[in-house]
Amino acid sequence: MHRAFDRGVTHFDLANNYGPPPGSAEENVGRILVEDFACHRDELVITTKAGHEMWSGPYGQAGSRKHLLASLDQSLRRLRQSYVDVFYSHCPDLETRLEETMSALATAVNSGRALYVGLSKYPLKRLKKAVRLLKDMGIRCLIYQPPYSILNRWPETEGILDYLLEEEIGCVVFSPLAQGMLTPKYVADIPQDSRAARAEGFLKVEQVLAQQEKIRALADLAAAQGMQLNHLAIQWTLRSPAVTSSIIGARTVAQLDDSLDALQSPLPDDALLAAIDAIAPGMRKKDAEN
Repeated sequence: MHRAFDRGVTHFDLANNYGPPPGSAEENVGRILVEDFACHRDELVITTKAGHEMWSGPYGQAGSRKHLLASLDQSLRRLRQSYVDVFYSHCPDLETRLEETMSALATAVNSGRALYVGLSKYPLKRLKKAVRLLKDMGIRCLIYQPPYSILNRWPETEGILDYLLEEEIGCVVFSPLAQGMLTPKYVADIPQDSRAARAEGFLKVEQVLAQQEKIRALADLAAAQGMQLNHLAIQWTLRSPAVTSSIIGARTVAQLDDSLDALQSPLPDDALLAAIDAIAPGMRKKDAEN
């Protein structure tokens, strides 16, 4: 966090269940904020989310007011803060009326526990309805957070990026490196110490193998441009006018520096974008809706 801040990073993205164990990321960040960043709090954007499973029981997840507001209070205690800058509904909940979920977000702002609210991973139809409901409650949806990478172009193929531009809603994308697949790590093989090789991770060996031909072709394309594959992947997400920021994750300071160095590479031009599309095309919008 110190190195990131020194290099100009002021946005730290969290969620209630980030760990392991769940909650530990917020606890660690809360300690660091109090011990080292107290005088810089007004320069920072601290965000958190709720919706995925956090604790056992009927209200330990999803989109009810009871879960969202209880989770926000717990997050604030772990973060040792009186408010967060953005509180997200982390995922859509088809079992809870959308009006209830949005009313909880409105309460978070009106009570001073969050300055703004955001939505994450909502499909386009539900996103549009959620934004309308928030407007009716006098609350603006500030930001939307989807997964987005060269290997996962769902937000553009569903028309979400176009909608966000029309509504002037920011878009902060996560997994720009497709959980590490768009790094040099997986070009030749699957290293034993990699995320895909660990049983507890989200990334599976079969996912890497299914994409490895594309990964190798993209790595060759990046090399021909004098770029690292991961730098090309990050800049590819930022080339969209709808994308305001791209979330990077790092286990070490060296990884952090490497990801931030992507900003020194040029944004891909039309010829390079066409070459990327030839390797990893997005679905047509009609196909994405079926």
